[in-house]
Amino acid sequence: MDMPNKRARLLVVLVVLCGFLTVAGARPAPADALTDSLSFDDTPLTVQNGRFVDGNGREVVLRGYNVSGETKLAENKGLPFASVADAKKSATALRTLGGGNSVRFLLSWAYAEPVKGQVDTTYLANATAQMRAFLDAGIRVYPDFHQDLYSRWLFNSGSWYTGDGAPAWAVALGNYPAESCGICLLWGQNITQNGAVKAAQYDFWHNNHGLQDSFLVTAQKTMAYLKANLATEEFAGVVGFDPYNEPYAGTYDSGQNSRTWERDLLWPFYVKFRARMDAAGWTDKPAMVEPNLFWNGNVSKEEGGLLDAGTLGSGYVFNTHFYDQKAISGILMWGNASDGQYVTDFGTVRDRATAAGTTAVVSEFGHPLNGSTAGKAPTVLKAMYQALDSRVKGANWWSAPAGSGPVLSGTQWQWDLYNGRHHELMNDNPDKVLTSGDAWNDEDLSAVKLDDSGTPVLRQDARLLDRIYPSATAGTTLAFTYEDRSRDGSTTLTWNPVPSSLPNMSSLVGTGQYSVLVWRSGSGSAPTELHLPASFPNSTTTVVSDLGTVYGPPAYGSSTPVGAAPEPGGTGSRRLLLTDSDSGVLHYALVTNRTTAPSASLLSAARSELATWVAQKFG
Repeated sequence: MDMPNKRARLLVVLVVLCGFLTVAGARPAPADALTDSLSFDDTPLTVQNGRFVDGNGREVVLRGYNVSGETKLAENKGLPFASVADAKKSATALRTLGGGNSVRFLLSWAYAEPVKGQVDTTYLANATAQMRAFLDAGIRVYPDFHQDLYSRWLFNSGSWYTGDGAPAWAVALGNYPAESCGICLLWGQNITQNGAVKAAQYDFWHNNHGLQDSFLVTAQKTMAYLKANLATEEFAGVVGFDPYNEPYAGTYDSGQNSRTWERDLLWPFYVKFRARMDAAGWTDKPAMVEPNLFWNGNVSKEEGGLLDAGTLGSGYVFNTHFYDQKAISGILMWGNASDGQYVTDFGTVRDRATAAGTTAVVSEFGHPLNGSTAGKAPTVLKAMYQALDSRVKGANWWSAPAGSGPVLSGTQWQWDLYNGRHHELMNDNPDKVLTSGDAWNDEDLSAVKLDDSGTPVLRQDARLLDRIYPSATAGTTLAFTYEDRSRDGSTTLTWNPVPSSLPNMSSLVGTGQYSVLVWRSGSGSAPTELHLPASFPNSTTTVVSDLGTVYGPPAYGSSTPVGAAPEPGGTGSRRLLLTDSDSGVLHYALVTNRTTAPSASLLSAARSELATWVAQKFG
C-alpha cells in the first residue's frame, strides 16, 4: 500500500475521465439496520495485529461457503443464481442449515467484460442484487474474480474438459494451439499439461496483448460499481476482494522458478490490484491474495507462499486453498482421514500469515461427494474443520490447548442450489447437456441441493457443517475446540472426548456435542459471540463459564453475562453472547447440548473442574 501519492492521484483522475463508476444517479440511501441486529453488529472488518477485527475491536472468524460454481457455467450467464429469489433462498439456508456467516462470491471476467473495453453493467447490476441478498441476511461477502483453466473459450465443443474466466475476445488475441491434455484423469492436470492453457496463462501474467491491463480496468470498474450501488451499511459487510483464483505461471521463463515467478510477476500484479481497489474507494478493505496454486499441495508442490513479498500488513490477507490431493487420487491415501490429519498443513497457513504480518483465510477446501473417493468425505471434511479450529489434534487438545493458535477463517467449496439439476451445454455443445453434480468437469462438491419441493437440503451431515465457532471474540482467543460428533455412515466420529481425568465435565457433556473457548478479554464493551448450531436449541444448551453457569441461556441483555439471541439478518440462526466488563482477564466457556437438565451440583463441580484446568494450562 506504499504507493506514491502521485500515482494514487493519477488513478483517481482516471476514474473520473474513463467513467469507471458506470452508474447514473446518487449513492443509494442508507439501509435500515439488519433484522435482529444489536447495537454492536454490522461494522466493517479491518485487519489488525494479524486478525480480522470489527468496529468494536473484536476478533472475527469468517466461516461459510463459496457461492458458487454456478458462476463457472453459461446457463445463468456467469451468475451464481438464476434469480434474486433463489439468492435469498440460498442465503437463508446457508445461515440456518450451514451455519455460515460469510461467503466467497464468485464473479466472471467473461461476463463482466464480454466486449473488450466495455463493462456489462447489466451483469454487474444482477451480481450486485444477488450479493445484496447475502448482505441483507447478515452474511459477510468477499467477491472473487474466478478462473479455472483460464477460459471456456480455449476448449472446443467436443472437448472432455472446459474452463472459465477470461472472455472469448481475450482468447482470440492469443491465437492459441488446439487444446489437448493428453492422458489426463483429472481436470486439474490441464493446468500443467495442456499447451493452450499454459500459453494463455503465460500471456496473462506477462500482460501480452494488454490482457492484464484490461482485467485490472474491469476489476476497478466492478469494485466502483459495487461501492456505488450498495448502501453504506451493505458495503460495510463486504470484507475485501479476491483478485484472482488459483494463480499459476503456465510456463516459466528461462531461469525462473515458482518462487521467483511469485516475486516478479504475481506480487506486482497484486500491488496493481491493490491500487485499483484504492482508486475504486475500497481503501479500508484488504486484497485477499492467493499464492501460487501449488505452494502447499501434498502431491503437486512448488515453492511459494509469497515468501518475497515482505510484510503484507493490513492491506492484504493471505488467502489460500487446501484440497487433499492424496485422498482425491484414490491411490496415494488408502482409508479415511483421521484425528489431526491436517493440523500440520493448516498450521503452515497460520505460520505463513503470521510471518507476513496479516491474517489468513482458507477460501477453498472440500472433497468430492460422488465418485470412487466420496466415501472419504466425512472424515476428510471433519479433519479439515478440526484443523481450522485448532492446530492441536483432538487426542492432545486437553493436555496442550495453549498450542491451538488462532482460529482460521474458511469457506468450503461449495454451496450450489442447483446441484444435480443443471442444464449446462458444455462448451456450448447442444449434444452435451450436463445436469448431474456441479455440471463442471465431473465435479460434485456442493454441500446443498434442492429437494423435489424446491427446498434447500444438506448433502452432508448437519453436525459437520453447522458448527459452533467463535464468530467474534472480545479480546484474544487463546484456544478453541469443537467436538461435532459427526457421522461416517452409522459411525459417530469422536476425536476429542473430554478426558476421564475431568470426570465432572465428561459427565456433563456425555455423548453430546461440545465446544470450549478460552480467551483473554480486551478493552471493548461488545460481547464475545459463538454461533449456535440448530442442534443447540435453548432448551438443551448448557454453558459453563467463569462468567456464569446456565442451562437454557436467557435472552441476551447488556447486563446478562451469558445469553442467547438471533444472529442479524432475520434468518432464524442463533448465537451465544458472553459479556465481560474487564480487560486482560482470562475467560473460558464450555458449551454443550446434553438432552437432560444437569443437576446444580454437577454444574458447580464442572465449573470448578474447568476453572482448575484453565489455571493449570494458561496460568
